[in-house]
Amino acid sequence: MDESDANGEAGGRIELGSASAAPGTLDRGRLPVAELPTGGAERLPVVVANGAEAGPTLWLTGGVHGDEATGVAVVQDAVAAFGDCLADLAGAVVAVPAASPAGLRRNARETYYADEDPNRHFPDADAESARPPKLQERIDARLYAAITGEVPDDAGESADDSRQFAVETVGTNAAADALIDCHTAGVGSEPFAIRDRVLYGDRRSESEAAALFEDLGRLVDAFGLPVVREYPAAEYVEENLQRSTAGAVLNEAGIPAFTAELGAHSVVDDAILDAGVAGAFGVAVELGLLDSGDVPESVGEPGVGVDPAPVEFPVRRFRGPTTDDSGLVRHRVAAGDVFAEGDVLASVVDAAGAERATVRADSDGYVLGRCEGLAVYEGDPIGSLAVRDDGALVVPRDADEE
Repeated sequence: MDESDANGEAGGRIELGSASAAPGTLDRGRLPVAELPTGGAERLPVVVANGAEAGPTLWLTGGVHGDEATGVAVVQDAVAAFGDCLADLAGAVVAVPAASPAGLRRNARETYYADEDPNRHFPDADAESARPPKLQERIDARLYAAITGEVPDDAGESADDSRQFAVETVGTNAAADALIDCHTAGVGSEPFAIRDRVLYGDRRSESEAAALFEDLGRLVDAFGLPVVREYPAAEYVEENLQRSTAGAVLNEAGIPAFTAELGAHSVVDDAILDAGVAGAFGVAVELGLLDSGDVPESVGEPGVGVDPAPVEFPVRRFRGPTTDDSGLVRHRVAAGDVFAEGDVLASVVDAAGAERATVRADSDGYVLGRCEGLAVYEGDPIGSLAVRDDGALVVPRDADEE
């Protein structure tokens, strides 16, 4: 995207949905993304903090999974803090604290539109389907349009209500130069930032991907949490992560974007909340929206209250290892613990407590979090790990391995 398109006119008003913020002001509104069967519209909450001076636009999104409470709170508190320093802000912060109201209403990861992950339906030009897009795909496409400033291709060419929604979703001067998507992980999980692989091929050349990789790296590091690389390219595409919020913005639109995993779901973790807000300001400083000396005193340094990564080697996200035996899992390591290849991570026992199997680490790394629940079946992962990763971060989209 051309930089002038992303930044908008110098010192201009920013409009998105019903939010309209002149330079030096903050406004809240709603962004309609779908019509409801009983009347009215599904609307996303939007906050625009428009700085007194022109500059880049940072997007903050949270709650694409409706039970991920700390991510919602981080976006709410961060944009409120940016609102307190508008006179010093050169650029804008656009926030969507609850990107999935239908999930939030039921305090669940999925929505009642479909019993599937709402964060796997953002646009992907390489995705092929013989059917028209379903509602969640349309909603995600409209949010993507707001982030990128581009009307989605699947909006259609006719002047019907669907296309009108897509056109209205694209605001004025609101397109992103960078995005942080705030999530939470499992119960007792360590906080971390995910650095996606940057894919090249039909969308961009290898050299363009390398430049995007460098821009992304600076922002992820500025956030201040331990950095965990995303799955290898083949698994990344197989899991449809290029169609997640951050994955699509990064690998489809070419805008630096990453996911922050902020501890456990369902309740707000106040310690990690502070770290998330501080991380958003760290990224804003790196982008040039704010001088470090103008960060409010109430905001801590990036990484505040969070332990650094317990290993020095690079790591990637890994769900596993899996168990070959059904039973009850008894974990032998906790979140944050370091392990070496061959170490025992868990035992699987029967309901009477007799041991049935031992699950060992396949690589060096550390524990991000345990699996939820007590019962496991054959093939179930026993946890979420950060394992040693020496693979490339700039890779062809169709790579079979690294």
